[in-house]
This record gives sequence, structure tokens and C-alpha cells, in this order.
Amino acid sequence: MIQPASTRSSRLRIIVTGLVGLHPVGGVAWDYLQYVIGLARLGHDVYYHEDTWSWPYNPVSKEHTDDAGYSVDYLRDFFQRYAPELSGHWHYLHLHETGFGMTRREFDEVVRSCDLFINVSGANLIPEGLPPHCVKVFLDTDPGYNQIVLSERPAWAENVDRWCDSVDAHDRHFTYAENIHGPDCRVPKLHYDWITTRMPIVTDLWADAARTEAPSGSPWTTVMTWSAFKGPLTYRGEEFGSKDREFERFIDLPEQAGVPLEIAVGGLGAPLERLRSRGWRVLDGPSATLTPGQYAAVIERSRGEFSTAKHVYVALRTGWFSCRSACYLAAGRPVVVQDTGFSNVLPCGEGLISIDTPDDAVAALQRVEADYAHHREAARTLAHDCFGSDRVLARFVDDAFASREKSPGDPV
Repeated sequence: MIQPASTRSSRLRIIVTGLVGLHPVGGVAWDYLQYVIGLARLGHDVYYHEDTWSWPYNPVSKEHTDDAGYSVDYLRDFFQRYAPELSGHWHYLHLHETGFGMTRREFDEVVRSCDLFINVSGANLIPEGLPPHCVKVFLDTDPGYNQIVLSERPAWAENVDRWCDSVDAHDRHFTYAENIHGPDCRVPKLHYDWITTRMPIVTDLWADAARTEAPSGSPWTTVMTWSAFKGPLTYRGEEFGSKDREFERFIDLPEQAGVPLEIAVGGLGAPLERLRSRGWRVLDGPSATLTPGQYAAVIERSRGEFSTAKHVYVALRTGWFSCRSACYLAAGRPVVVQDTGFSNVLPCGEGLISIDTPDDAVAALQRVEADYAHHREAARTLAHDCFGSDRVLARFVDDAFASREKSPGDPV
């Protein structure tokens, strides 16, 4: 059983991992670095660390590269702009060899005195030298997909056995599948004691956008990856798809919705011309949202968000909710999105409307436009009450150190 050296009432030393250097685009930066800022604002001593042992992607040249320069500059610029007080609190280990940001000696000292290691998305290696009292958290941000890979270990998944062993090496297992304990959820729980959580939003970073109302006629938008799966995702004879599979069901929505719809799309095989022919305004996602500021600007000029979800999230009734959608809410932009089971745990109907079919989407968009100011204010309130980083992360820390008869991950 874990015996934590600290509690939430004391100042913890925390390491947060992410994938910002690996995928330096705006949405990815917001996904991970709001953890760092939010925990620091709770009074903790927080450090961002990245060690995926993978070649980073350069979104300008659109290629993977062995050059760390773009990723290093990207991380440095983010902290200087959005959290200058944390400018000396990041460490990027390029290809598991060359360190940037903090020196290796400085980071190793942080490791030796760390209380809480949060492996967001579980793609980073656990640093050597963590003390025995340190609680190691695996945070599943891709529910359904991750559990199926853990269960089936598909041959197309790179280094799958090493990754599965790494998941087992954590002390706590958190998930964005907030419906995982619901009777309608089909996510395989395996032998893990899943603790539910959600994306933390540092709401004041979105305050400028929230004070600006998008004029009538502005597009409803989203930022999406068409398909990121490298192979078939199959569990018990059933194949589960990515976002493209669900989006196809709504591809004719612009002809029915009565409002302009725009997608900033990236990923494999997006049918850009076919989307345009059906009435979608189409942007190149990585280019349109290259920086955190550009990503926020896409949200700010939006009337609201319309989006589908990955088929695996929907089919398994995971309860997953998008980090991107939470940012829209914080910016005072109403959200109309496909239900994954999150309607079981989040208040829906004002500011946030869950939908299942194209007819649902049309009705929801018309309903919001008919009383836009009300839904805009409801979106901001919901973001503060349900996704505010102070509340979400205070509970996260409490849950990470909660005593249990068995540590999560131990065989049942």
C-alpha cells in the first residue's frame, strides 16, 4: 500500500508529462500544459517533463525529424507567454538523450524529491530515481482505445508490450472515461481500479475570448483529426473506428443546419474536397491552429462548437469529453457535440447540448441560436463549475493519495 509523504494541504513537488514537444500544435499544448499551470496555481511545485523516445513532428515542414529545435522553441515560447513564472520548470528530453530547458542535473534533483508523477496520456517513460513515496499516476486520455490495446496487444501497435508493462508500473490509474462504472459502459476494465477525472481548464486564460461575442453569422467550428489509428482496433470480434466513422453520419449536416459549419481538420485520409462539396468550410487543421494563440483565435471567432466523437468513444459509452470542447465552454462558446455517455455525468441542455443523430444536431443548433446569450453565459458557468482547474485538480490530488486496501493496478 502506498504511504504518501504529503497531502493536498502541503506543497507537493509534482512532475507532469505530455506530448507537446512530440506534436507541437496549439490544441496539444493546451491539453497538457493547463495541468502544469493549474497545479502550480494550487500552490504546488510543478514541472513539465517529456521523454517519449520518439522523433518529434514538425508541423511546418510536415515531417518527423531528429532536430529538437522547433519543439524546444515551442515549449519555451508557451511558458514565456502564458506562465512566465514557470519558465524554468520544463525539461524536454530529446530521443531519450539530450535535455533542453532545465539541465539534467536540475531535473534529476526534482525526480529524487518528487511526490507525485502524473503521466498524462501514458506515453512518457517513468524517470529513474523517483523516491519510494512518490505516487505514479497513469492518466488515460484515450479511453476504449487504450483499454483495447492493453487487452489485445495488436501487432501494429509499436512497442506494445513495453507500453503495457509501463502502464502496470504505475500506482494509480485515472481515466477520462467518466462513465466507466456505469451499467451501459462497455470499456474493458481489465485488472485496474479506474479513477475517473476530466480535463482541467485554467479559465482565466480564456477570459479575453469569453468577453468577446462572435457576431451572428459566424461559423460553428471544430478542430479535429480525421483518423489517427495505425491499424484495426478490434475487441471480441467487433471493430471500433476513429472520428471519421462517426463524422460520415453527419456529413450532410451543412445542408440542413441553417448555420455555417467549419472544420479545421488534419489526420489520415480526410476527404477534403468531398467535405467542401457537402457545404463544410474546410481548413488545414495543423496550419490553422499551429500555435496556442492561433488555436484560441479559432475558438474566439466561432459562434460555438459542433463536433462528433471517435466511434470507439461512442460505441463503448465511455463518457469521454473533449479537452477542446471544454476550452470552447471556457471561452463562452456553446457546445453541441455527440454524446459518448458524458450526459450521465455532466449537466446538458444549457450551454452544452449532447446529440446522437443529425436531426438532434439541427434541433440543438437552432435552439442555441434562438437564445444565444443565455447559452453563452451557461457555457461559461459550466466551464467554471465542472472544468475549473482548481476544482478538478484538487480532487485529482486527493484521489491520487487516497488510501486503498489495494493499490490500483494490483491483480484482483
